[in-house]
Amino acid sequence: MRCVDPAVRGLLDSCASRGTQAAITDALGTHTGAQLLEASASWQQRLDALGARRVAVRAENGLQWVALDLALLAGGFVAVPIPAFFSAQQVTHVLEHAGIDVWVADDAHLPAGFSPVAGHAGLQVAQRQPSAPPVLPEDTAKITFTSGSTGTPKGVCLSARQMLTTARSLVAVLAPLEVQSHLSVLPYALLLENLAGIYANLINGSVVTALPLAAVGVGGATGLDVPAFVNAFTEQRPESTILVPQQLLALTAAAEFGLQPPASLRFAAVGGGKVAPDLIRRARAQHIPVYEGYGLSECGSVLTLNCPDADRPGTVGRVLPHAQVRIDAQGEVLVRGAGMLGYLGEAVEAGDWLATGDLGAFDEDGYLRVTGRRKNCFITSFGRNVQPEWVESELLAEVPVAQAAVFGEASPVNAALVVARGDEQALGPAIAAANARLPDYARVHTWRAVDAARFATCLTANGRLRRDVVADVFSSELAELLQYEESA
Repeated sequence: MRCVDPAVRGLLDSCASRGTQAAITDALGTHTGAQLLEASASWQQRLDALGARRVAVRAENGLQWVALDLALLAGGFVAVPIPAFFSAQQVTHVLEHAGIDVWVADDAHLPAGFSPVAGHAGLQVAQRQPSAPPVLPEDTAKITFTSGSTGTPKGVCLSARQMLTTARSLVAVLAPLEVQSHLSVLPYALLLENLAGIYANLINGSVVTALPLAAVGVGGATGLDVPAFVNAFTEQRPESTILVPQQLLALTAAAEFGLQPPASLRFAAVGGGKVAPDLIRRARAQHIPVYEGYGLSECGSVLTLNCPDADRPGTVGRVLPHAQVRIDAQGEVLVRGAGMLGYLGEAVEAGDWLATGDLGAFDEDGYLRVTGRRKNCFITSFGRNVQPEWVESELLAEVPVAQAAVFGEASPVNAALVVARGDEQALGPAIAAANARLPDYARVHTWRAVDAARFATCLTANGRLRRDVVADVFSSELAELLQYEESA
């Protein structure tokens, strides 16, 4: 008899309590709590028959993704979700680094070394015998890979208890909203949507709409079909959703042009990157109930969150009940009580407090402000510290700006490389508008529009900026920009 972690048992009990009531809606229809558990049990039997240990999942959002994920939790397997936007090289790295023995996917492509076995529930299943599976920290239930700034995925080992503690913390904080329906517009392979979109809503009793990402206008790491994206909200009429900043900008801009989101929407969380305060203001002016939060994979996703009864725009909210956060003497955000089990293949760092690499400060009444990454801060020739993420968030809050990277180390000017969303002629006014919201020392003094395809080579597979690569690829442009004002 398999011993199920009490935290996992609580999640399964929440699903069981639905009975014949709806739990998941996907492209094939609406599925009850009982049907979800039946699909999950079927997956568990299939994995048991294969002798599975570590299972990589690369599939679209839908009932089967959720059912398989629950089966992996309940069965004591190690789940390794793989985002569809990971490159072939990154996938190979994940499979080898994590010692994957079973591959589950929704396409016919087979990674090298895997042999197909009978599929299950419409998904392809393949198997191999890894040569030397790495030792994992005890209680590892999921390895979530984040590409970080180098582009090489790094495995974060998490326990079921940690993930579900985070989910229950979110449920407790958002209970007054009485949310009954959630629309997923992020892939389930991302920890944020996995925990806050699936687990929290299943525990809460909400119906999760799990459509293929293309059906909600999302493609790859950065693609967004705005009309389809807005239409998904109009058709599904959710009460909650989770957005990244560019999705919030799309929803806000559409509303400003008359395509209002449905009045059903009660809570739209935004995270995954710094959000310009002006974008929050614009969204709320269009009756989009958006609230910023903060977290990272190493801490089991969400750590802080604004919500209707505790909200301060410009901050990332107050710390959730399950975690402790403090700021050290260098201004770095430290976390205790929500830390990972460790990085895959690395020794666990000593000490109770996890250094996040982010800089921040608390307001007097407990709201956290995160200003940027410690390693990215540059100092101008006037001795002013500038967090480029702050400036870039203001630029990206302007619709004409698709991508931006800001530099200014030891220079009297701040220079920006900008990718236009459409007409480059609109960039000048957009940058001026962003500058109007910034103090003089942080403003963009000189800039250049650059080719989108060339800039894309400087991004990780999930769209994060690799600043060292930008500086290398655009070295001549940056040299000219940063010297321009010096010789004037």
